[in-house]
Amino acid sequence: MPLTRREFCRAAVIAAAAPLSALAAPLPAPDASWRAAWDKAISAVSGNVRTLPGYARQLLIEGSSYNGVWLECGPHEGLVYAQLAKFFPKASTSPLDVARNNHMAFFAMQRADGQLPCDFKLNKSGEAQAFFSQLQMVVPIAATALELAHLTGDESFLAAAYDACSRWDAWLRKVRNTRGTGLTEGFCTYDTGHDNSPRWRGLPNNCPGGEARNIPSDKSLPRLCPDLSATVYGGRVALSAMAAALGKKAEANHWLDDSESIRHLILTRLYSPEDAAFYDLDAQDNFVRVRSDVISRVLGEHVLHLDDRHDRRIFDAVWSRQLHNSAAFWSPFPFPSIAQDDPAFVRPIPRNSWGGASQALTALRTLRWMEHFGKHVEQSHLMRQWCAAIARQQQFSQQLDPVTGDYAQPDPGAYTPAALVFLSFAQHLGAAPSALV
Repeated sequence: MPLTRREFCRAAVIAAAAPLSALAAPLPAPDASWRAAWDKAISAVSGNVRTLPGYARQLLIEGSSYNGVWLECGPHEGLVYAQLAKFFPKASTSPLDVARNNHMAFFAMQRADGQLPCDFKLNKSGEAQAFFSQLQMVVPIAATALELAHLTGDESFLAAAYDACSRWDAWLRKVRNTRGTGLTEGFCTYDTGHDNSPRWRGLPNNCPGGEARNIPSDKSLPRLCPDLSATVYGGRVALSAMAAALGKKAEANHWLDDSESIRHLILTRLYSPEDAAFYDLDAQDNFVRVRSDVISRVLGEHVLHLDDRHDRRIFDAVWSRQLHNSAAFWSPFPFPSIAQDDPAFVRPIPRNSWGGASQALTALRTLRWMEHFGKHVEQSHLMRQWCAAIARQQQFSQQLDPVTGDYAQPDPGAYTPAALVFLSFAQHLGAAPSALV
């Protein structure tokens, strides 16, 4: 049963008082429940490889109640599926080809002006359709395309990705820089995929007229967003590497210069040293002081360079005061989408809530930054906690209660990110099938 606010506060106080070593205590060794969860995860992901009506190529869809692929996660999930290819039975379309399709679908639907669709999903008529009503971006598609190209050695895919992602960056510069700051602007809730988040409370879910170029009429908009800007930064770093691989040295240097420019702006304009947190800056240049998983998204793109003493100080502050603080984000099942001690945390936890629940998408993305920043022990702890919660419940749902590890609200299950969380984490922990009881 979901915790009441009073029960949650009591549990949070207990967690905050507990030594971090207790929170990181070893869990029981993987057992038969892990093997059962592994087999179910393989089945869930395999079942979500589908051909959508009106689109001939097989895609790895989001699963559960989400019949399609979203820009924020579909390409990344395709990449993770490809990285786990050896564990899946042979199919008519290989995981590598499915991963390619999860990228090429967005490139194929790209508009002439460079805009990528926010998602490609079934419409009310049951046909696959591309939509353009928000950005819906988190992990840069340029970054996942680059990693997939390295995995496959497919230079034609690399060239196609470079062209599409270059035009996407140009569209973002033109349409989502209305304030002329050089940072990337958020217009609506779904731009960042933060459904039902207090970060966007009172603002529209998507943009007027179903077009991401349209700004809703609200005096606080547009906002300068650290996570959207970090996504652009990560995309530019990837574009530089793509250009270098394609023999475009001058363009590679240009992308690096542009990436450093937006990185500097994120750190100087969107970081609050007082709170050790990254925040949106509204149209009146006020911080939107809701401590959210925006912080981990900035780290996900390696915006902080630890060889720089200034950046190291920021990382140490963010890590100790926020992400590894058991009163804030280091809950028993990390990472909640809103800090536990933030007044905006939503209790009881509703379905599909970025108002506090620990989301499978956030967990899956930790593989992109925690070990990079030297947090190997903490990454292992997080992975074991998530695997234990999933194995206990034998289901793949969107979100966990960050205190109890229970699934928050009923869910259809077979959610691709949660299944990939279990498979990836079990593999990293050395608990793939050969090691399971």
